Amino acid sequence: MPSPPLLLASSVIRGSRHGESHGGLYLVDLARGGAQLKLDWNTTQIDIAGRGGDRGLRGIAFHHDRILVAANAQLLLLDQDFVVLDAFTNPFLRHCHEICVAQNQVFLTATGFDSILVFDLARKRFVDGWHLSAEHRSLNLRRFDPLASVGPPESHVFHLNAVSASAAGICFSGLHTPGLLHSDGRRLKLVASLPTGTHNAQAFEHGVLYNDTAAERVCYAQPGATIAVPVPDFPASAIINSERFSSEVARPRFARGLCVLQDGLVAGGSSPSTISLYDMRTGRRLMEQNLSMDVRNAVHGLAAWPY
Repeated sequence: MPSPPLLLASSVIRGSRHGESHGGLYLVDLARGGAQLKLDWNTTQIDIAGRGGDRGLRGIAFHHDRILVAANAQLLLLDQDFVVLDAFTNPFLRHCHEICVAQNQVFLTATGFDSILVFDLARKRFVDGWHLSAEHRSLNLRRFDPLASVGPPESHVFHLNAVSASAAGICFSGLHTPGLLHSDGRRLKLVASLPTGTHNAQAFEHGVLYNDTAAERVCYAQPGATIAVPVPDFPASAIINSERFSSEVARPRFARGLCVLQDGLVAGGSSPSTISLYDMRTGRRLMEQNLSMDVRNAVHGLAAWPY
């Protein structure tokens, strides 16, 4: 087995209060079994309502020598020393989950608006938006101007949480979409069906890879077969804060965060914050690295460290 690369992981600490850390960025070395907290995200300029609310850091991407990280309603631009160089926001960006970079543009899941936003890295501004809605039992994806004063209403019907992009269009999905969707800007089609309650769905080899969060497992579905691997489980006595926070705030084995590596290997995140290495061709979990045993501490984004 090839040695896995360093991974950059983001986290959200559910239920944290003002003045407490509510997430961060970790550089994770699965091969040597270690992790370093590189950025402690403890800003107080957030809304702490709800389980996650504005807390923590979310999707991760890279562009040239810069690190791009989503923070609820912001796109952060960091250098390789994890210094925040700039931050960009938009009225239609809220509860952002995953992001990706394609053709010098950042695609962001604006989960609180059932939308996908597009940020141009050269012009340093939001340039496009797409809103998903359901009308007469059919899905519609409509374009809107993210710089206009009027746009889609706040909505959380689909809980969009995954996006990937290429010259052929965008693929995206959410907890309550029928599956992985693709749009070329003209037509919207279903690429692959998914169960309700998934995160991080994306094309993978001959099928689709996703976190089946509701079933606490990582899945690789291809025509005629699905390989499913359970996320790590820990003894209840080893988990911190489980007696203080009900499952409505946080729960163990919450699967979120996926990063495709090589030769069928995939890194995935779960609660309490743990990064695991999976061989999705054979259906085996090969190794894992725990970041925190606090049940509130949840991995959100994962990416292979390119520098």
